[in-house]
Amino acid sequence: MRAIRGTTAVENRPVSARVAATVRLVRWNELFDDLEGQLERGLELEDADVRAEEERLRLGRLTLRDRLVALTGERVALTLVDGSPLDARATSFGRDWMAAELGERREPAIVPLGAIAQLALHRASVASSLRPRQPEPSALSERLGFAFVLRDLCRRRVPLAVVLGGGTVTGTIDRVGRDHLDLAVHELGDPRRKRLVAGTRVLAFDHVLVVRF
Repeated sequence: MRAIRGTTAVENRPVSARVAATVRLVRWNELFDDLEGQLERGLELEDADVRAEEERLRLGRLTLRDRLVALTGERVALTLVDGSPLDARATSFGRDWMAAELGERREPAIVPLGAIAQLALHRASVASSLRPRQPEPSALSERLGFAFVLRDLCRRRVPLAVVLGGGTVTGTIDRVGRDHLDLAVHELGDPRRKRLVAGTRVLAFDHVLVVRF
């Protein structure tokens, strides 16, 4: 009986050792799996933080012009700095102005960006205005300032209406300075003839809200 018990004890020791080793291996594997999972989650959170910070920086660099460019072709309810409403659909942009179609009749106009006080946007439009702009080849028109557009209208002798904070003046642009224009005042439907010109108005760009033509 003693021999049998001795043999059993000898046989049991390796089995116990193997079981213990297996248990330790399983625990190590679980530990490594857990560490690996923690590391993976940590990297995902770090990536999410980086993306969130990049998005915050991108949003922080957005300008009103960027928001409007993203809404090109959509009807947007604007409020000008004098409080008057404007229903506009932007068609193209310069450096500090936008070409737009106004109202249901889609009347062509130029709106200086500095004349816009606010945009009234629906939820979908807010999201659209914040989306990243697809990189495009730089268009020449995007580098042209408000004065350049006015000089072109002057050269073409286009009859137009200039909307100011204090009212609207109609006529033809005679000349354009650095920060102002000379408008020969006459009825919008009349050609610019000396006998039809009621006088000249010198208009500061800073007070021009809309140019309709």
